[in-house]
Amino acid sequence: MKIQPTFSGFDVSAKGLSIQRKRMDLIAENIANADVTKTEDGQPYRRKYFEVTASKNQFDNNLMAAGNTIQLVTSEDGHIPYPENTPLMKNNDDNLSVKEVTDQKQGNLVYLPDDPNANAEGYVEESNVNIVTEMVDMISATRSYEANLTALNSSKQLTKDSLEI
Repeated sequence: MKIQPTFSGFDVSAKGLSIQRKRMDLIAENIANADVTKTEDGQPYRRKYFEVTASKNQFDNNLMAAGNTIQLVTSEDGHIPYPENTPLMKNNDDNLSVKEVTDQKQGNLVYLPDDPNANAEGYVEESNVNIVTEMVDMISATRSYEANLTALNSSKQLTKDSLEI
């Protein structure tokens, strides 16, 4: 069910919750594979992370087209129009891209001549996953998730209170 533009705060928080949940899943995958020295392609496991980028949204585009000045058009004195297809309020997920990226940095080389994955010199390349970095990222993702949940609850409470008026 698509939430109407009036409740776009719910959409923003829900998108943030979804991204942070996916980020936590990716961090868990990195931690689980931190000791893998050989995957199906013969290489050690490479750390994965998300790149989230946002292009200019509809509001920014309209603001730039207006020459950085905002003019409010009113139908009557004291009223601001709010038609369903107002471009400023349109919530469009097309401006947000989430891409999974594989870190191509080389892992540490460890001298293990008896290991079956060792190269000709007897070195084994480890995964480039750093557990400390992953734990910091996990804490960051958890805090971001909590912040989005707080924003969602605030939007919900605000909507509930406005319906009680």
